Amino acid sequence: MTVVKSTIPEAALQVTGDALQSTLVDLLGLSLIGKQAHWNIVGPRFRSIHLQLDEVVAAARDFADTVAERASALGLPPDGRPETIASAFTLPSPKDGWVRDTEVVEVMVESLEAAVRRLRERVEATEKADPVTQDLLIGITAELEKQRWMFAAEHVTQEV
Repeated sequence: MTVVKSTIPEAALQVTGDALQSTLVDLLGLSLIGKQAHWNIVGPRFRSIHLQLDEVVAAARDFADTVAERASALGLPPDGRPETIASAFTLPSPKDGWVRDTEVVEVMVESLEAAVRRLRERVEATEKADPVTQDLLIGITAELEKQRWMFAAEHVTQEV
């Protein structure tokens, strides 16, 4: 059953759908990573990083909703089910249990870098397939790069 018909050609729809679904998985997973770290962070920088994690989680959740709605608008049912996320998610994650503030910063930098790297590939893939989706992915990339920068600035280990 197709409820919504796409306005773009089938080949472009396939590329766009893959980009949107992969991005949805990364964003939902990133929000879970952020919450896991948020609940388990310990250390002298607890408060500032705890609050910064909330920003990442909020951005990831908002963007996930936007990405899923874009897919729906194109006639592609988004799949954000827990089992889908669990089977497809590959970004670095924090260990279980309490996590030192320095380790949280490291894993967030790594996770955000990986997400941005993959988003840039999707931006390139959607350039001709669907410039509207490409524009959406560019905006997400910019925000995740900003978040990565903020965590990376926390990670500086030597004097500048």
